Amino acid sequence: MTSEFQPPYVPLPDLHGALKSHGFALLSAHAVGEWLGASAADMAALHAGWDRLPADAYLKDGGRYRSRRHSCFVVNGARVEQSPHRAHWQPLEYNALHGGMQRWFEPMEPEVVALPVWNHLLTRLGEAASALRGDQPWYVEAHPFRIDTTDGIGRPTPEGAHRDGVDLVAVFMVGRHAIKGGESRVFEANGPSGQRFTLRDPWSLLLLDDARVIHETTPIQPVDADALGWRDTLVVTYRRGGFQGD
Repeated sequence: MTSEFQPPYVPLPDLHGALKSHGFALLSAHAVGEWLGASAADMAALHAGWDRLPADAYLKDGGRYRSRRHSCFVVNGARVEQSPHRAHWQPLEYNALHGGMQRWFEPMEPEVVALPVWNHLLTRLGEAASALRGDQPWYVEAHPFRIDTTDGIGRPTPEGAHRDGVDLVAVFMVGRHAIKGGESRVFEANGPSGQRFTLRDPWSLLLLDDARVIHETTPIQPVDADALGWRDTLVVTYRRGGFQGD
């Protein structure tokens, strides 16, 4: 049996320093709640939207294991504005499987975006991006994902180890149900070092300096072959200068 490695969480006051020093940083669920000033009920209200994610119609591997939405925002200090709905686009340089194509996903539901915790989450992540790159407007893409075991196996990152072509990537572990696998892996983009760990606690957080590291998550399988399992995440990316594809 392969050992499961625990996430190397950092104390909340060390978040920005760890991100600058190592290219990534991990916060425990408790630290995220403190960081956002959010209660368990606040986070549960946000998670409720994952039960209504439409199927991803663009998977080139023919899989049926991914559901998602996609919305865009501009975050400038404490100001958050939702952008007109747009396609998600990445160059082939960053996504060899799905790059170079416009993917029109359904937007996040208005009642989810209207939650106070959502606005606070975006501004907190904007502070982290500004600590890393300097104060400026941030062009934000939010992706609620559910990866399930409909096909017997689910692939959180079917494109493999990759960068996203942005400045900051935030990966929230929103929830796991009846699965095994789903190990997160972070590697130096230009070096041999890396870390492996499994995020289990709902609303724990992985932050990535996209210029310095690449990342991937291993496939998931059901604990019980006769029961459906799933892994819910929220991926939020911050990019300076504009959205990809502009």
